[in-house]
Amino acid sequence: MDNDYVSSSRAVSDMKAHLVLTTKYRRKVMTGAMIGRLHEIFGDLCQKWDCKMIEFNGEADHIHLLFQYYPQMSLPKFVNSLKSVSSRRIRQEFSDEINATYWKDVFWNKSYFIASCGGVTISALRRYVEKQDTPD
Repeated sequence: MDNDYVSSSRAVSDMKAHLVLTTKYRRKVMTGAMIGRLHEIFGDLCQKWDCKMIEFNGEADHIHLLFQYYPQMSLPKFVNSLKSVSSRRIRQEFSDEINATYWKDVFWNKSYFIASCGGVTISALRRYVEKQDTPD
């Protein structure tokens, strides 16, 4: 993973997250072309939200997005935007393929997985903090 810090007017940070979105009912509906298009859509949305896409990929029933973001970003709002915009666009652009599987206007599962991640392990960070030279 990159260890490049980002700075804003109030903070220097290195915050990264791993997001997993699954298709509704975990149906294997996505093709390589759809995943390629989702890569473009998510890249555009990351730019609009002022965050950086580090990696993106997926399989027939889920996608993974690894991204870097600023501390002031609202992750739930960002995820909601990703899901709603990408669902709308992918359903418009690949309607024949998706309508063969879904009869309602759905694409993503309502839930999602997100985890923070960084360049060092918790145990290494814990050792670093424990070894700080606390004044008397």
